[in-house]
Amino acid sequence: MLERLELETFLTLAEELHFGRTAERLRITTGRVSQLIKKLERRIGGTLFERTSRTVRLTSIGRQLADDLTPLVAGMEEALRRAADASRGFTGELRAAFLGEWTAPVLLRTVGLFSERHPDCRVDVREVQLYNSRASLTDGSIDILLASYPFDGMACGPVLMRENRVLAVACGHPLAAEESVSVEILAEYPVVQYPQVTSTAFKRDRTPDRTPSGRPVTAGPAGGSFSEMLTLVAMGQGILPVGEHSRQYYPRPDIAYVPLHDAEPIERGLVWREGNTTERIREFVRAATDAAQTAPTE
Repeated sequence: MLERLELETFLTLAEELHFGRTAERLRITTGRVSQLIKKLERRIGGTLFERTSRTVRLTSIGRQLADDLTPLVAGMEEALRRAADASRGFTGELRAAFLGEWTAPVLLRTVGLFSERHPDCRVDVREVQLYNSRASLTDGSIDILLASYPFDGMACGPVLMRENRVLAVACGHPLAAEESVSVEILAEYPVVQYPQVTSTAFKRDRTPDRTPSGRPVTAGPAGGSFSEMLTLVAMGQGILPVGEHSRQYYPRPDIAYVPLHDAEPIERGLVWREGNTTERIREFVRAATDAAQTAPTE
C-alpha cells in the first residue's frame, strides 16, 4: 500500500515536473523526492518519469497512474473533511444570503428548521444584490445563497421555488392593457438588461437575445440593480421579463405586470461554491428541501 508521502510526492512531481519545486512544496529535500520516486518505480516495476538534465516528463505509465490516483485522493480528502466536520459537530457559523426580497421568507423558514436541528451552529442571514452575489460566494463573504437558476459555475441544490413569468412594462405602454402576451413580443421592443456581472446563462434565460422562434431581440439599457432596471422600464426605455412575485414585492404605479402565457417558470434554489461543500452546507440544503415541502402556498 502506498504511504502518504509517496503518494503526495508522486502527484506533486506529476504536477510540477520539477524536483526542486516539488521538494519546496513538500518541505523535503530533492534527494528525498528522488528516493521516494525510485522506491515507487521499483514497486511498480516501470519508469514513471523521464529525466534529463533540463526536463522531467511523465511516461505513459506515470500519466496513467496520475490519472487513476487523482480522483481517489480527492475522494479521500473529501472523506477526511466530512469526518472533521462530523467530529466538530455543527458549531460555528454559516453565512446564508438571499437575492430578491421574495426569497427571504423561504430562506428564513430554512434557517428556522436548520437551527432547530443544529442549535449550536449560528446562521448569519444577509442580503446580496445582483452586482455582488457571485463575488460574495467566490470571496468567501457568504457560504450559501438562495438565488435564481441558472447560476453557472456553482454547485446547485434542488429547486425550492417556482413562479410564472410576467412582463414588466411602463403603465402607459401599448402592452399594459393586455391580459397576457407571448414571449415572441420580446422581438418588438427593447429589453432592459441585467448588470454585466450576472452570468451568461442567467441572462440567456431571463433576457434572451432571440425569441423561441429565432427572432432577434434588441438589447436595451442595463441597470445596476433590480429597482434600477424597473425604473428604466417605467421611463419607457424597454420592457423586462420578471417573476410574478414582482407584483407583490415591487408594486409601482408607473409599471404594469402582464402575464407571459407561454414562458417557462422561473426556478430558484440554493447555490454555493463546489469546493465549499461541507457537512454544514449539506445539512442546510436538507433543511431547505424539508422546509419547502411543508411550506404554506404563497
